[in-house]
Amino acid sequence: MSRTIITLDKFVKEFELENLTPEIDIRDMTLSNKFVNRPALQLTGFFDHFDSTRIQIIGRIEHTYMRNQPTEMRLEILDKLFSFNIPCMVFCRSLEPFPEMYAIADKYSVPLFKTNTGASELYSEATRWLNTEFAEKITMHGVLVDVYGEGLLIIGESGIGKSEAALELIKRGHRLVADDAVEIRKISHEVLMGTCPELIQYLIELRGIGILDVHEMYGAGAVKASQNIDIVIKLVNWDRNEVYDRLGLDDEYIEILGNKVVCKTIPLRPGRNVAVICESAALNHRQKRLARPSGSIRQRLNL
Repeated sequence: MSRTIITLDKFVKEFELENLTPEIDIRDMTLSNKFVNRPALQLTGFFDHFDSTRIQIIGRIEHTYMRNQPTEMRLEILDKLFSFNIPCMVFCRSLEPFPEMYAIADKYSVPLFKTNTGASELYSEATRWLNTEFAEKITMHGVLVDVYGEGLLIIGESGIGKSEAALELIKRGHRLVADDAVEIRKISHEVLMGTCPELIQYLIELRGIGILDVHEMYGAGAVKASQNIDIVIKLVNWDRNEVYDRLGLDDEYIEILGNKVVCKTIPLRPGRNVAVICESAALNHRQKRLARPSGSIRQRLNL
């Protein structure tokens, strides 16, 4: 499990911010908090419990309040705010910093940025992006495919046929997210999101054939950048001495980053169409989430 280090420069590029203090070198600056802040009480001089590690966003309300304050008072408050070594300050709706702010920013090496985006929109989008970037992350060996909107993570021993199953699913109109290595982030206690490492994005490896570019072969509709993981399909070789679930009344789970995900074990024998089984598993999983309790298989069988 690894934790992503986010540079301030990456945040600036993601949201296309205009750098108002280019003399301040931001290349080595990093972010350590997945939340942002619109200073309200801080502009009145109240700094108790102030989290100085958050990006500070200035909207029209904050800007108007500061503009209406006497210059001496504004200088005093801004100097105290910047003395906490905040990561940066972003002015929304193309608002301009007050002239005295440039000297204070230079004094404490706090970069200033500007954007056309509204403060509320930037607040929500930045929080969402930072939450994803800072999420706990692991890399699992497997294949992630979007099947009927359900994220299927196919796992199993090397050479068991995960990539072949994914290719058949792609030919049947479903979308590849990642092959071989799946980067999984814990977005919340209920949501796991899978992506593909950039180096192998949209590539799939087939033994005896080589590496295929799914995007080039099947088009943009055959690939997807990310997908929530809804169900895990575990492929295993058939063992006549093993007892396999035949009714599917009780779900089994696998734990990933502390989250429980439904896991279906699929024993493989010659002639079994794994792609069709995966499609059925995806549809069945979605149906179970949407079906009314009165329509459950357990009640139909009077179990």
